[in-house]
Amino acid sequence: QVQLVESGGGLVQAGGSLRLSCAASGRTFSNYAMGWFRQAPGKEREFVAAISRSGSNTPYADFAKGRFTISRDNAKNTVYLQMNSLKPEDTAVYYCAAYTQTGNLLRRDGTAYDYWGQGTQVTVSS
Repeated sequence: QVQLVESGGGLVQAGGSLRLSCAASGRTFSNYAMGWFRQAPGKEREFVAAISRSGSNTPYADFAKGRFTISRDNAKNTVYLQMNSLKPEDTAVYYCAAYTQTGNLLRRDGTAYDYWGQGTQVTVSS
């Protein structure tokens, strides 16, 4: 079992920045690929970014490219999502998730992820 706890969400004005954190506990963190997903009211959950076990591979959703940066610190069992130039359409609950990475390809579909956090609300005002 892996327990994931997100933090860092909040209310920010458009153009502002937030840094989300996801602290993991329970198993060897470095065995897991990590991902960030989000879900806005009335919409389906969508992929934001993922990061490989070593941190060397970081795919992003198109809307996140150039604005968001995913990173991880395996010594601290934590994954981060730095979000810059935030827009009102970024308003959503953001979730981190984990799965045991066994290959080089990182999964973007949430069904591949075995463990999920409880989510943290991000609200961007215009």
